[in-house]
Amino acid sequence: MNIILKENVEKLGFKNEIVSVKNGYGRNFLIPKGLGILATESAVKVLNENLKQQSQKEEEEIEVATKTAAALPTLTINLIAKVAEGGTKLFGSIKTSQFTDALAALGYTIDASFVKLPKVKDLGTFAAEVRLHRTISVNVSFNVIAG
Repeated sequence: MNIILKENVEKLGFKNEIVSVKNGYGRNFLIPKGLGILATESAVKVLNENLKQQSQKEEEEIEVATKTAAALPTLTINLIAKVAEGGTKLFGSIKTSQFTDALAALGYTIDASFVKLPKVKDLGTFAAEVRLHRTISVNVSFNVIAG
């Protein structure tokens, strides 16, 4: 089932994006909560017309996202985690909020709902996928160090 999102939905997509979801998720959650509408032929035409009208604003957002996408991979991000003495296993795991807080400390405000982290339970270097815009996503490496 194809749905046009009316709002940004965590781990699904951005506003005015057409996404494919399972029938039950679309009918029982997205549509009743007002988060999306069914992507019929006429609704897609209306969406395309609205997107044409918003293209100027969209270009500015893409420009900002592109600058951020160019800067993020060059950053050195160190996340401090507790580990057992002499070991490399973490107590718990690294959360997206820790990652976004580290980015905020470096001057980049990113919504945590658009960050995908791998399961981090050891010390080392890992990569996170950050979606900055509908069309722009970037992989950002980060280090997990003992603290």
